[in-house]
Amino acid sequence: MTNHELMVCRCEEVTFKDLSETAEKYNCSARELKLRTRAGMGYCGGRTCRTLVDKVTSDLGKDSRNQITLKYQPPVRPVNFGDLKGGEHNE
Repeated sequence: MTNHELMVCRCEEVTFKDLSETAEKYNCSARELKLRTRAGMGYCGGRTCRTLVDKVTSDLGKDSRNQITLKYQPPVRPVNFGDLKGGEHNE
């Protein structure tokens, strides 16, 4: 397996090659790269791939200090209202 075949975002199935090619083609910031490839927008909310998305853009010479940063998004899971109040709920 080469670096280009490396799966960076498992949730959205984005490879290092996808990130590199998109970043070079559009001269993306990390935020734009995320939006164009969906890396970091999957179930884990970017906790496993965010640093690599940032790294790809910093390798292109993008100054991240003047950019809108990527945020971590906690996973969302459905919760019953009965579970929130601590009692039993009727279905």
